[in-house]
Amino acid sequence: MKKILALACAGALAGSAAAQAPSEPANFKPPLLREVGFDQNLGDKLPLDIKLKDEEGREVRLGDYFGKKPVVLSLVYYECPMLCTLTLNGLTTALGVLAYDVGQQFDVLTVSFDPKEGPELARAKKAAYLGKYKRPGAEKGWHFLTGDEEQIKALTRAVGFRYTFDQRTQQFAHPSGLVVITPQGVIARYLYGIEYAPKDLRFALIEASEGKVGTLADQMILFCYQYDPDTGRYGAAVLTLVRIGGVLTVAIFATFVFVALRREKAASALREGNV
Repeated sequence: MKKILALACAGALAGSAAAQAPSEPANFKPPLLREVGFDQNLGDKLPLDIKLKDEEGREVRLGDYFGKKPVVLSLVYYECPMLCTLTLNGLTTALGVLAYDVGQQFDVLTVSFDPKEGPELARAKKAAYLGKYKRPGAEKGWHFLTGDEEQIKALTRAVGFRYTFDQRTQQFAHPSGLVVITPQGVIARYLYGIEYAPKDLRFALIEASEGKVGTLADQMILFCYQYDPDTGRYGAAVLTLVRIGGVLTVAIFATFVFVALRREKAASALREGNV
């Protein structure tokens, strides 16, 4: 199923909106934004042989960051004037609320899709956001990466991230969101927008880890929630809740009948003993 989000940098949006004629329908989408969105590739495996560069300029493979933990992937470009900063701020806020720690239960990959950006920008962004996150050990689990155009396109195609460059504004128009990936490199969940509910991120990590992240209580709570790929969020699974309610009702009624019968039996035995 394909999900299109028309979230793009404010400059591109403003420029396109200004060009829209009054007679155009309300749902008109400027040509630029028709190229922008997320295609859900749930269940697809990433090409782990993609080569990138880390914050220190060392060549790394995408597969170097997989194998043991689920991974949260955020695609941004470091010199984005607005949307990418909002996305990273939203991610940092959600991470700060989670009981899980970056570098412990999961890792985060922030990758620039602008091939002109290099390790120096990545290093500066890492320092800034680790300073906001403020949890020890996070530097080993939150990686800021860059790459050449061919490798970046291989990654963005794999996760269904569609973006385009606006020559007029000299900015990228792109969607915003997170991709949660299993330790084996399989796409598990998409979370959309610039703000991420800690509940949604927690559940996505639990599912992506196949139960290795989270407590038994988390697993039980997740049983009552269902992922909605249209919204990229978790909502109460109404049918499951109804079934649980039905089972509890039957259990309570059965317990009541059992106790009543026991009491009646005891009372009858007492009466017979007094005769």
